[in-house]
Amino acid sequence: MDEATILLTGFEPFGGEAVNPSAQVAQALHGRRIAGATVHALELPCRFGDALAALTAAIAASRPQLVLALGQAGGRCDFSIERVAINVDDARIADNGGHQPIDQAVVPAGPAAYFATLPIKAMVAALQAAGLPASVSQSAGTFVCNHVFYGLMHSLRQHPGVRGGFIHLPLLPEQATRQRGQPSLPLSTMVEGVAIALAAALSHSVDLRRSGGAEA
Repeated sequence: MDEATILLTGFEPFGGEAVNPSAQVAQALHGRRIAGATVHALELPCRFGDALAALTAAIAASRPQLVLALGQAGGRCDFSIERVAINVDDARIADNGGHQPIDQAVVPAGPAAYFATLPIKAMVAALQAAGLPASVSQSAGTFVCNHVFYGLMHSLRQHPGVRGGFIHLPLLPEQATRQRGQPSLPLSTMVEGVAIALAAALSHSVDLRRSGGAEA
């Protein structure tokens, strides 16, 4: 029987930053055994199209049980477990390849949106029980993070039984010191939190029925 695996992705730095917590967290968990599954980390380029090509190739090669993509979101103060990805690329800034799509579809003729297939509320509950800040997020933005999240869920239609989702992470403290007023979390806390979230995802085949909505 094949060993159960988790594909955990993060992004290279972008937007003038020297680091990206999503890639650092993924790399820190590479090789870790969580709930009987082994983590395989992958750093994705922060480039429209190229990121999805790298992701789909890794899914085919590693045949994971679960795929969790991580991204950096300046201004977020917690582990933001994303609920939905939308079929729109609308970049406020250029990606690392200089591309800045405006109002383009991630997948032409694809559905308007995909929902995460991970137990997002159980993941939030597990993080909060461990004393870590977490919430369900209703928007993954319209930059490369949403591009990857949507493309991931579209790709997983070809891999029955494989579940997927996305978590946005805050900045690291060293990033926040250069951006006054921005919240941050230490790398060690983010590594711990993602491990907790993955364990919860693997141990819940059905999500918790609890509120995770927002008024606006």
